[in-house]
Amino acid sequence: MSEKDKLRTGGQVLVDALRNHGVDTAFCVPGESFLAVIDALYGARDDIRLVVGRQEGGVAHMAEAYGKLTGEPGICFVTRGPGATNAAIGIHTARQDSTPMIMFVGHVARDTTSREAWQEIDYRHMYGHIAKWVDQIDDARRIPEYVNRAFHIATSGRPGPVVLALPEDMLTDMVTASDTPRYQRVPYHPAPQSMSQLQAMLAEAEKPLVLLGGGAWTRGASDAIARFAENFDLPVVCGFRRQDLFDNRHPHYAGEAGLGMDPKLAARIKAADLVIAVGPRLGETTTNGYTLFDVPKPVQRLVHVHRDPNELGHVYHADLAIHAGMEEFGSAAADLPKPASTPWREWTQSACNDYQDNLKHSPVANGVDMGEVMQHLRDTLPADSIITNGAGNYTIWVQRFYQYRGVRTQLAPTSGTMGYGVPAAIAAKLVHPERTVVCFAGDGCFLMNGQELATAVQYGLNIIIVVVNNGMYGSIRMHQERHYPERVHATALNNPDFAALAQSYGATGICIERTEDFPAAFERARNAGKPALIELRTDPEVVSPRATITSLRKAAAA
Repeated sequence: MSEKDKLRTGGQVLVDALRNHGVDTAFCVPGESFLAVIDALYGARDDIRLVVGRQEGGVAHMAEAYGKLTGEPGICFVTRGPGATNAAIGIHTARQDSTPMIMFVGHVARDTTSREAWQEIDYRHMYGHIAKWVDQIDDARRIPEYVNRAFHIATSGRPGPVVLALPEDMLTDMVTASDTPRYQRVPYHPAPQSMSQLQAMLAEAEKPLVLLGGGAWTRGASDAIARFAENFDLPVVCGFRRQDLFDNRHPHYAGEAGLGMDPKLAARIKAADLVIAVGPRLGETTTNGYTLFDVPKPVQRLVHVHRDPNELGHVYHADLAIHAGMEEFGSAAADLPKPASTPWREWTQSACNDYQDNLKHSPVANGVDMGEVMQHLRDTLPADSIITNGAGNYTIWVQRFYQYRGVRTQLAPTSGTMGYGVPAAIAAKLVHPERTVVCFAGDGCFLMNGQELATAVQYGLNIIIVVVNNGMYGSIRMHQERHYPERVHATALNNPDFAALAQSYGATGICIERTEDFPAAFERARNAGKPALIELRTDPEVVSPRATITSLRKAAAA
């Protein structure tokens, strides 16, 4: 009897479909609504590793980080109602970060729908705006069809999340179903006339630059863009939290367009006469609140390259819109004839010099100096180390003072969600157990998903978590001082002993209050043989690399 003719439960058909599409890892918080799937995963445990987390928001972010790191859809299973609502944060992150992801939601039985049955939610309505596609599988025979479509939608055009609801009785139906082979990626090659036009625009430029961002990048794409930048002597800027798309130590690297952007870089982007934007949506953060480029028609000549034609012209009218994948465009750009000379060599050199100057940090008098911490790590960490973080002002030190040296060595949410760093670090260590993985989290950020430290301990994932503790929601406090100076309310935090908390989970816990103690503490964490957490006590007066509470109050009073 062939697989096509064999009776299988819906849960088994689903797991077989995942295996056929190359899935080797899935994340979940178990629920009774999809026990048939868990049972089928037990039978497939030699092929598909099932990682069980402690809260659905955490496992959704693990799946998102897995998708971001590998380019394959991150797979997540959550239960209905509360589980699905908890997991919504990961779907939002995958949407804004253009990350391929598929989330399966256990659902109420088909004969109880539309009655507001126990934990019932209409997922088409709930996720309709933030997912690329939301649907419900009511017929177990059609599972292979739905899963095949989910993989293609999650990875095509602008990558993103797909949500499929699974009625629990459908998963126990015994059916025969025809499996599909592994999904196929569709290449997006730039039109030859577009590349000729790009070359002509470069020939007319005096102050060009390249701006990288978006999803669906590969090492081949990154290497090809580097060759293009070298051939045309172009400065390269990376979008918000996409710094790993270009080696930060390359002589053509000019910095990051994002939160805490170097004012010199912002001025340079405005002064450019040609911007070649490869991959980014050109969203609010990368464009500094839509101020770097006029809407809808920028002053700069704009070349916008994107995998999804719906993103071209979405906000900005480009002088040249190119529908192409990152690797396909990069290869075509790298093959353009190298010019005999480029008149902007000094422009490119000064852009890199400005970036190098921005790496210098001002000393901090009290508490742990984050600038010194980041300098130590950029000088000592292996080039292939993976750095993760969530959101908050502490991330500005990470983004400004660390240097990423290879594609997918940075896992950080462009959506600006807190609580991302710990789950992302877990996913990174699962994918690359041989590499050093360091998570940065603020005191507020850590406690949003810090329970996943238990997951790291359970699976023996030796991640290093650096908790930056200043006793407040620092980013909100900064804005509060700017707009409502000295009216401090709702931003102070009463924190636990983070080192002791880590030890209670079975991890190594270290707390330091002096900058000079960090190198030894970090080395101890690296050699711990288990997950480790280092708590850094920092001065709440220092809210960002460029601002203090005192300076903000003085500016507000002026």
